[in-house]
Amino acid sequence: MPLLKAQAKQPKSATIQVRVEESVKLRLDKYAEFINSSPAYVVTGALKLLFNKDGEFKSWLGQHTHNSETQRHTPKTAISKGESVQLALK
Repeated sequence: MPLLKAQAKQPKSATIQVRVEESVKLRLDKYAEFINSSPAYVVTGALKLLFNKDGEFKSWLGQHTHNSETQRHTPKTAISKGESVQLALK
């Protein structure tokens, strides 16, 4: 039984670019095929799983979330709605 379920609907998304080992890319593609979904969906699901399981990260994030939200509303650090980063799995 797969750990990730096939994607039900397409949520709002952003694009990022990362480099991974070739063997990781091959396994990513195979896992996506296994659950009949896209590699991007697998990466998103894996990261969500990681973020939810890491208690130390959640604790750290709770301490740093207020600072991030304050900066996000500052004009100098605001992210434009059209900005994106590309995910290129090679």
